[in-house]
This record gives sequence, structure tokens and C-alpha cells, in this order.
Amino acid sequence: MHVQQDLIVIQRIEEMIKYGYKALAHFPKSERHVLSAEIRQSMFRLLRLMIVVSKRYHKKTTLQDADAELELTRRLVRLAKDLGHLPFKKYEVWSRHLAEIGRFIGSWLKKEKG
Repeated sequence: MHVQQDLIVIQRIEEMIKYGYKALAHFPKSERHVLSAEIRQSMFRLLRLMIVVSKRYHKKTTLQDADAELELTRRLVRLAKDLGHLPFKKYEVWSRHLAEIGRFIGSWLKKEKG
């Protein structure tokens, strides 16, 4: 992937993290150190993986790891909504961020396979 596109996907992940932090601040106190902590860790693992991908020559396995981490983040955010900790509107916005990141990763994976 082109360096500019590397930076764009990393910027989108950073924007998603900023939005996520605001949404996680409204979780009940009992969940701040459980589910919200797990979501934060997953978001930062995704950011870390994409930075590693942008710096490596062989990217395929790290991209696959990033894709798996993105899926985990999606599922954790959906779980937070299902448990009632995340209002539907915030879930909807957060899901759009995750879908956009998924499109970047998916197209990058296709390029690496082809």
C-alpha cells in the first residue's frame, strides 16, 4: 500500500479511538475496568498492528492479525450495545468508523494476495 494510504488508515483508527473514548466514558462504573478496558486494549492493538504493517515489507500475516483484531473490536462494541452500556446511536457511529477501517484493511489484504 502507498505511504499516503498507510497514514490515512492510521488516522482513521486514531479518529475511531477518540470517538470510542468519549463513548466509553459513559459506561457504568462497574464496567469501566472490564468491558470498556477490553475495548480500549483492542483498539490500541489494532492501531499498533497497523503501524507495524506500514513499517514492514512483508505485510500479509500482520494484516491478517489486524483484520482479526478489528473483528474482535466490532464484536466487543456490539456486545456493549447488547448489554445496554452503549446507546444505539453511538453504536451506529462507532460501527461506521469500524466499517471504514475494515474497507481499508480488506482492500489492502486483496492487494497483498494479488
